[in-house]
Amino acid sequence: MGIFSQGSQHLGLGALLYDQRERTAPIGSGVAALRGTLKPMTDNQWQDLLRVVQGEVVEPMPVGLIVDSPWLPGWAGISILDYFTDETAWLAANQKVVERFPSVWFLPGFWAEYGMCTEPSAFGTKCIWGENSFPSVERTLYDYQDIGRLKKPNCRTDGLAPFVIKRLQHCRKAIEDTGHRIRFAVARGPLNIASYLLGHTEFLIGVKTNAEEIHRLLRTITDFLIDWVTLQADTFDSIDGILLLDDLIGFLREDDFCEFALPYLTDVYRSLNVSVKALHNDAPGLITAKHLSAMEVNLFNFSHQHSLNEIRALAGDEVSLLGNVPPRDVLAAGTPDDVRHSVAEVLAPLTNRQRIILSCGGGTPPNVSTENIEALYDAARNQAAVSR
Repeated sequence: MGIFSQGSQHLGLGALLYDQRERTAPIGSGVAALRGTLKPMTDNQWQDLLRVVQGEVVEPMPVGLIVDSPWLPGWAGISILDYFTDETAWLAANQKVVERFPSVWFLPGFWAEYGMCTEPSAFGTKCIWGENSFPSVERTLYDYQDIGRLKKPNCRTDGLAPFVIKRLQHCRKAIEDTGHRIRFAVARGPLNIASYLLGHTEFLIGVKTNAEEIHRLLRTITDFLIDWVTLQADTFDSIDGILLLDDLIGFLREDDFCEFALPYLTDVYRSLNVSVKALHNDAPGLITAKHLSAMEVNLFNFSHQHSLNEIRALAGDEVSLLGNVPPRDVLAAGTPDDVRHSVAEVLAPLTNRQRIILSCGGGTPPNVSTENIEALYDAARNQAAVSR
């Protein structure tokens, strides 16, 4: 999800399943106090996710929600800045979610992220932080000729990338003590990062006016991303998935998509031999959907403006779909009855439940209530079985 999305403020991916049990975990009470209190579900959930990706029908239908810094700190009762800067608060917030919704599928799960700042910071962007506002970055490239001076960062030393690795290393034992694991290498996509370095408008104009420089920029970023996801996979042997998040690809015509998006995204996906290759793009996604298999993507989260059947027809039968209730207008601003009605509308046209995970069309925006998450899962569970 991203700045272009109706229902979201940023990029990011986690999934929630609710099983009707109310629990709480103290925020800021320390790592040790939280160990051993949670139901160890994730190994089973990972196997179920693999079953979905492989085409098995999992009952009841899985329900997934993208969850990270725009929603999770507020729901957990802490500030966004504390979520980013306090390791114990970050861990406690993530554990509170899996405790409150003990059937959660986190995608990626216990995501160590710094909003839109993680990867751009490695290229020298200025990151701007507020107590309860989403972090932002200032562009570093003010002319297309500046691209020629850009060097590939070292993901082991530059920007916030080392902080991501260290947070997960420090918290790994606590995460695994609860039955969860670090499953995904995660990164913003190459076009997303390029748009923050150069400017969104300037990047899109440059596709038409300065193609050579744009290709050079994307090549540098892609080479960095390959290093970055490889470092994550080498550091955490439990990783068996990759998640890329890129909304900019939704604003390209098909010929431009094939030239400026397809080859670079494909290079990143092919750099890891993993079971799950996920893409998040909740900007317009019809062109993207047609090329998912070519990129080796087998799990797609997309805009609520497209129906599951519409994306299925374009993506083919081999791609698992994560959608598709409107995130802002229904999941955040609606009532539980609105959520239930939307779920019925989303699922009614389906003739096949293979490779479907019910979600919202993008990520979980601020102010989504616990009651609406409950309504989402209950509505999916209570839907009549759909013929396969």
